[in-house]
Amino acid sequence: MKKLITTLQNIWKIKDLRERILFTLLILAVYRFGCFVVLPGVDAGKLAAATQSGGGGLLDLINAFSGGAFLGAAVFALGIMPYITASIIIQLLGFAVPYFQRLQQREGESGRKKITQITRWLTVAICLVQGSGYLTYLDSQGAIATAMENQKTLFYFANLIILTTGTVFAMWLGEKITDKGIGNGISLLIMVGIIATLPKNFLLNASTRLETNSVMLILFEIVIWLAIILASVMLVMAVRKIAVQYARRNASGGYEKNVFGSRQYIPLKLNASGVMPIIFAQALMFAPATIGSVFGTSSIGQWLQASFSDIFGLWYNILFGLLVVIFTFFYTAITVPTNKMSDDLKRSGGFVPGIRPGNETSEFLDSVMSLITFPGSLYLAVIAIFPAIVVQLIGMQQGWALFFGGTSLLIMVGVAIDTIQQVNAYLLKKHYDGLMKSGSMRSKPTI
Repeated sequence: MKKLITTLQNIWKIKDLRERILFTLLILAVYRFGCFVVLPGVDAGKLAAATQSGGGGLLDLINAFSGGAFLGAAVFALGIMPYITASIIIQLLGFAVPYFQRLQQREGESGRKKITQITRWLTVAICLVQGSGYLTYLDSQGAIATAMENQKTLFYFANLIILTTGTVFAMWLGEKITDKGIGNGISLLIMVGIIATLPKNFLLNASTRLETNSVMLILFEIVIWLAIILASVMLVMAVRKIAVQYARRNASGGYEKNVFGSRQYIPLKLNASGVMPIIFAQALMFAPATIGSVFGTSSIGQWLQASFSDIFGLWYNILFGLLVVIFTFFYTAITVPTNKMSDDLKRSGGFVPGIRPGNETSEFLDSVMSLITFPGSLYLAVIAIFPAIVVQLIGMQQGWALFFGGTSLLIMVGVAIDTIQQVNAYLLKKHYDGLMKSGSMRSKPTI
């Protein structure tokens, strides 16, 4: 504890870092305030009833990403997810459409600005679609105020603009955190939204356990939660190091034969795809129930709707886990350029010991990547379906179970690790130890 206090004092001593942290906290406070401002024309009493009857399962998952604003009908109800969806679409287009490939790879800064502009406009389009669906959901739950019953056109039009503006404003807040805060503003907004719903869901689950005198079960669940967090940290940080040897340059700029320079490594991540496979898989998990609704009241239609509407059900999670494994291989294959890595090594005079530069190096890196991706994909699939496991095995409350795996947990772990690394970079720049070490001042080297 003393080391932690000393480290926090060191953080406060660095003016630039202190100002960035305070600015970040201010922006996050503004974002959280917007999550409690209810849309005009929504009745608070009817909204509470709709929230109690409409929560659980998929709605709890969506609500977690918006920081509780979704079931609260707030101006930030759509959260930052439309922007994330637009970014994913643009990223995938960059692998398939030559125009976007040219923008990403060849046109430098101007290309990146163009991509940013396209992403923002696509975000607005997605907001209009999702906002219309969300307002229809509020209408179906009877959450519209009585005074607005005869003016639904005005209700839809005004709130659609407000929801779209809320998402665009949240996107702007995230960009400001990235520019003037501690970085990764969009990810921080998502993480803060997820963490905001954690205490409520924990207390709901704890109250249920206390009603059945299951105090020890609460402690057991906390231990499991800490263990799965540790497992997620290991998944995020695990790498396979591929040794690389560089030939030493001579005075004329060439490479000396049989004389070798420093030994370095290529870090291949066990989970190079991050949370993207889970996001892709969840997007496709809407399809079975939708197909089932097409078949209507037939036996296959009823089975599809019953089996794939419950995100904690057996068949849902079997298919979900399988899709996570498949998308892990797919996303890793398109985001880890082993050919480019091999070419870069060859141009810089580097090589993997025992492997010829060029195609053999590329094939070697690709085979190693495939070997480590398989256990990584299984690991990721287990974490993705772990909420359903704890719900089925120990009867955990569904909202609290969502923090035991899936996208929520991996986002929290990934953003927390990245934020710590950002703060460590500032501390080490000023000759302080990082957050994971003591906060004492490093002695300056003598000349």
